[in-house]
Amino acid sequence: MPKFSITGDIDPFLHVSLAHGEKIYCESDAMVMMEAALDLKGKVTGGIGAAIMRRFANGESFFQQHIEAVRGEGDCLLAPRLPGAMQVLDVGQRQYMLSDGAFVAATSGVELKVRTQSLGNALFAQSGGFFITETAGVGQVAVSGFGSMSQLDVTPGRDVIIDNSHVVAWDSALRYEISVTTGGNSGFLSNLVNSQTSGEGMVLRFSGHGKILICSRNGAAFQAWAQRGVAQ
Repeated sequence: MPKFSITGDIDPFLHVSLAHGEKIYCESDAMVMMEAALDLKGKVTGGIGAAIMRRFANGESFFQQHIEAVRGEGDCLLAPRLPGAMQVLDVGQRQYMLSDGAFVAATSGVELKVRTQSLGNALFAQSGGFFITETAGVGQVAVSGFGSMSQLDVTPGRDVIIDNSHVVAWDSALRYEISVTTGGNSGFLSNLVNSQTSGEGMVLRFSGHGKILICSRNGAAFQAWAQRGVAQ
């Protein structure tokens, strides 16, 4: 199986080593460097229908890059779209849900499936609208987060509440639901208004047993800040 490793301290690369005949696939434009023994092709992974669904689920490009070691072993370097950390997840016994823009690359034994969310999560969570990406199969998947990344462990009886803009990926065995940080007994719509006016925003509440990857930066907030700077 191809070997994934993270190299570099600031804005690291994903270093991939492939033996002859092995292949991976990655987000469009992720490839930075590859050795001459490797071939790169743009393909529609899983057919047109699956590509369209992934496009809706997490903003992936319609075409993905497929890298294969066709003339012997070789290495390549990949990089995510946004600056920040990466982490490699082992897929098999555990499967993971991926937030928008988190996917970087996967070994050929991993499939990215799309499933529907509940109405409440679809309308308010920043995790793919009505559709969300879930891993399947066996292998490794590399994900990225804006800024630094950290792992949280959720255990029964100790629910975790996270701003949805900071969630990168989570164990698919975890239960999750949309919520607002204000809480209280005023009802969801009232809490929603309070949340928006106070700047607290929407959150995801996780329960059960599993792990969550979070990132330190809020991409939407950073984009809004940058646009205000340009407009001034």
